[in-house]
Amino acid sequence: MRRVRLVRLLFVFNLMIAVMMGAGIALWTPDLPRAELEGRYLARPGDLVSVAGTTIHMRDRGPKGAPAVILIHGFGSSLHTWSAWQDRMAATRHVISFDLPGLGLSPPDATGDYSDRRVAEILIAIMDRAGLHQADLIGNSIGGRIAFTFAAAHPERVRKLVLVSPDGYESPGFTYGEAPEVPLLAEALRYWLPRPLLRLSLGMAYADPNVMSDQIVSRYYDLIRAPGVREALIDRMRQTVLVPPETLLARVHAPTLLLWGEEDAVIPVSNAPSYARALPDVRTVLLPRMGHVPQEEGPDRSLAPVEAFLAG
Repeated sequence: MRRVRLVRLLFVFNLMIAVMMGAGIALWTPDLPRAELEGRYLARPGDLVSVAGTTIHMRDRGPKGAPAVILIHGFGSSLHTWSAWQDRMAATRHVISFDLPGLGLSPPDATGDYSDRRVAEILIAIMDRAGLHQADLIGNSIGGRIAFTFAAAHPERVRKLVLVSPDGYESPGFTYGEAPEVPLLAEALRYWLPRPLLRLSLGMAYADPNVMSDQIVSRYYDLIRAPGVREALIDRMRQTVLVPPETLLARVHAPTLLLWGEEDAVIPVSNAPSYARALPDVRTVLLPRMGHVPQEEGPDRSLAPVEAFLAG
């Protein structure tokens, strides 16, 4: 009788292991070949450039010698988030967008450093490569934090600053002066990335879920599966140590536009007054019925105040 029970227990145990292995195999999400991704998302071979000791995917468009604008995207995103804005602005401006190291089509940083200080080195190298002593900076989410940190450290390089739903203040999981604990789910993304889970996560960035088309989801899903990107995402999270932003913001000399979707579910619009109090020269524009990425959700409506601000 005991032997029968033991056999049954072993059978159940083996069945459970088989089910777990089967689920793991079913959910396993391998990287996509870089050549395949470049075929889909690289507009020109020359958009892959070597700067500051690493390779960067960069779109440099518009008339050289025209007023320059540099666009910096957010966490897990890519330069494609700016496509509509860049296409419109490039008619009269020299517009540069780039994938942060280890995101989009930019391979992981050769240095392994994903700090804001390292991105500032890359940004200076991009400007020097383009022959730009000064430019307007536009940053969304962590791109906003990178932009105001750069403007505080290098005021002579920034003419005007646009912060679109910027990151910088404490939030759940991110405490000033401490590296965050990387959630287990984020660690698991190395191996598993269910498309429905990604869609659910992306949905938080849009006030209108109908804007989040299958094409947009596919772009995010493809590019996050570029070789090394998921590991770089985790490294970037581990290396993010926030500091109270007021001191940095007070050192920003450039006139600043603070642009925020009123229905932002990623970084709350209630943060806007804190930025407005800390920045020396700021104008705030709130966008009704828009979320965290207004440049995607309503390109024309969100770009209008930006163009007016930059032209003023």
